[in-house]
Amino acid sequence: MILDGESFDLVQHIDTVLAAVKGHELESQVNAELMQSVLEIATPVCRTAADVHEELCKLRGYVCGVARSKGLRVGSAGTHPFSLFERQRITARDRYRALVDQLQYVARRELIFGMHIHVAVDEPDKAIRIVNGLLPQLAPLLALSASSPFWRGEATGLSSSRQMVFAAFPRSGPPPRFQDYADYAQVVGQLERTGCIADYTHIWWDIRPHPRLGTIEIRVCDAVTMMEDAVAIAAYCQAMVKQLAERHDAGEVLPSYHRILTSENKWLAARYGLEAPIMDLATGRRNRVPVAQLVRRTLREIEPHARELGSERELDGIRAILDRGNGADRQLRIFNANRDIVEVVEEIANATEPTPVHA
Repeated sequence: MILDGESFDLVQHIDTVLAAVKGHELESQVNAELMQSVLEIATPVCRTAADVHEELCKLRGYVCGVARSKGLRVGSAGTHPFSLFERQRITARDRYRALVDQLQYVARRELIFGMHIHVAVDEPDKAIRIVNGLLPQLAPLLALSASSPFWRGEATGLSSSRQMVFAAFPRSGPPPRFQDYADYAQVVGQLERTGCIADYTHIWWDIRPHPRLGTIEIRVCDAVTMMEDAVAIAAYCQAMVKQLAERHDAGEVLPSYHRILTSENKWLAARYGLEAPIMDLATGRRNRVPVAQLVRRTLREIEPHARELGSERELDGIRAILDRGNGADRQLRIFNANRDIVEVVEEIANATEPTPVHA
């Protein structure tokens, strides 16, 4: 989010930021998005969670400093608590204009912010089966990252209102189950051949294979405010993918789960956040269980893999989120103290900065 430094409302200043970063070594990692009040940053490929921490600290520190030098601030959360989509301008690029032309109101309303995590997988069929195996983790990942309890100045009663906004997009939500890469390619190929989509990047599932990059792209998370939380969630995802990849390589048939079940769990996480009572799809137990309990179980299961990856310290950040709450919990605590929604955005901006930044 690109924010006015005094009112903390969104401002249409992506061109100001891009002009300021031109020629800098990080220029290619700072990009425009659909709306002119939105800024995207992307780390380079990182081998370890420690690398993610270093790169994200560098990127966040840089763009926050650039913004401050222009009288602006930068914030990271799933929604801006009070700004209105009707007041935003679409970025003047062909891809975005075409998207708005195709989706109309659905695209113009997309004033939301997410965090995407790519994890490399070395073989296409394996990637599809790991995507299937990760479907029960969509709800826990959303609960950990949820940071959008406000929409258009109102407390929504949701931990992630972003999910409800993005649900209006076609080809969104949890993916269907695919048998293998050929099954996936046949479906995507028909969408492309018939002109329904330009290419597979117009399929906006919560998790999807990204063949050009050779990755699984995990897209369910709200944009995360605190850098340490973002790094922890990235470490969590990497360790889960490693665990599933090794199970697959050992000859295990990874389980897959029906979309209606993963969608229901995701709704519960969007509504209740870390307090969500969700279905334990992995065990099929009759009663629902707290999502935090499933996260702790996953942490125990992936701990050996995190140790091999050298990400045990970063993974401790997941326990910290469980102990103190997610971004939505933090925003609501601040709002409930003074009923001042501008103060909420100011706190988001402050917490987004990895260290105190001076112009």
